Amino acid sequence: MSLTTPSTPLRGHLDKWFDSDDSFHHLYPLYIQALAQKHWTPLKVVQKASGFLAASPGVKVLDIGSGAGKFCLGGAYYNPDAFFYGIEQRHDLVSYATIAQEMAGINNVTYMHGNVMELDFTQYDHFYFFNSFYENLPGTYKIDNKLTYSRNLYHQYNRYLFHQLERMPAGTRLATYHCAEAEAPHGYQMVGTHIDHLLKFWIKL
Repeated sequence: MSLTTPSTPLRGHLDKWFDSDDSFHHLYPLYIQALAQKHWTPLKVVQKASGFLAASPGVKVLDIGSGAGKFCLGGAYYNPDAFFYGIEQRHDLVSYATIAQEMAGINNVTYMHGNVMELDFTQYDHFYFFNSFYENLPGTYKIDNKLTYSRNLYHQYNRYLFHQLERMPAGTRLATYHCAEAEAPHGYQMVGTHIDHLLKFWIKL
């Protein structure tokens, strides 16, 4: 399946949602919007990170812990020739992400409800990670109280993430936001930092 840049009328319809973060957040109910400051990627970060990850037409980019779907929607808008996938374990957030996608009229996005540890990363080309395991640590801001949180889960998820990324071939791209340098696996070289060094770009050697 090949994607083309939307026609001018459709593009104008899309643009209204991406004029600003506030405009984009109106795709969601108010109580979901309230999560934005702590848990959603700003559009300026989405644009820069997705541009790095969508390195060639047709690539598959996975957002690890996609929440309400902002990174995937923004990435798909800025890079219409790439495909964006989000994995999220909260069913309600996947539902809101899907509704927002339908409202925005963007079709190169797929949301999946599930646990990241059930996913085979080799089905994708490049990856985005906004420290989605961090809420498992004590004293951190939680999205809700529907899940079990623990330090052990934090380490378990990170080990799985490292193992999956280490299996990927040379040339695999990774963008991390609000993550320590130690949270990139061995074999990945940092090739750039942006947004006060909060956004980091990596390529597997």
